[in-house]
This record gives sequence, structure tokens and C-alpha cells, in this order.
Amino acid sequence: MKKLIFILMLSLAAGAAQAQVKFETKSTDAVREMAVKTGKLVFIDLYATWCPPCRMMEREVFSRKDVGDFMEQHFVAAKYDVDKTTGKELLKRYGSGAIPLYLVFDTQGELLGRIQGAAKADEFMDNLQTILDRQKPKQGK
Repeated sequence: MKKLIFILMLSLAAGAAQAQVKFETKSTDAVREMAVKTGKLVFIDLYATWCPPCRMMEREVFSRKDVGDFMEQHFVAAKYDVDKTTGKELLKRYGSGAIPLYLVFDTQGELLGRIQGAAKADEFMDNLQTILDRQKPKQGK
């Protein structure tokens, strides 16, 4: 019986792992190149392992299937720890020092929008949709 429960828990964890935002950890140039090839925008999550709101977003927002599907459709997503070089440089250039900070770029590297702080999944996706909607006239859609 314990084995059965363990297997069930393992399969549920595997299912949850597949139904979430897939974050790249490659260089910003490599992520931009992926976005160019797929025709998507670049989404960057600036976080820290010690940040409670960052961990909440990971647990309650980025783990959701609907958020993962939405992100997969529109973005190449990457995440960078602000305690490491790339994250520190991005936060210095685009942020006010507060995290979590979410940045959306076009494939030329132009900042299209930013979302500061943690939010519930629906509010987070609404904020992303607002950034997307502002781009549609520029893209001729």
C-alpha cells in the first residue's frame, strides 16, 4: 500500500512538473535567439532564492497549467537569480532594486513592459496580456 501511495505521489508530481512555465537558464543572447526562431517575445523573471514573494510565484503561479500554456504560447521565458551576474546586471539596468521583477522584451532587445512584485495568477496573466495588447498594432496584427 505504501508503494502504491508513493507511486501515485510521484506521478502527480511529474504531472505538475510538466504543466508549468518552462524557464530557460541560458544566456540572454541565446534566449533572444530562441525567441527570434519561434516568433515569440522574451519574458525574464528576476528572482532570488531567499525572496518569499518569488517563491510564492513559483509555487502558486508558475506551477499552474493555464499559466504554463499561456507563457508557452507567447514567450520564451528565462529566469535569472539577482544574486548572480546576469540577474544583478538586469536588475540594475531595468529595475528599482525590488524583486520579483518580470520583464518583457521584443526580439530586438527593446523593453516592452515590466511587472513589479508578486500577484495572483489571473492578475499576473492580465498584466502580461496588457503588455501583449500594446504590441499588436506595431506587429500589424
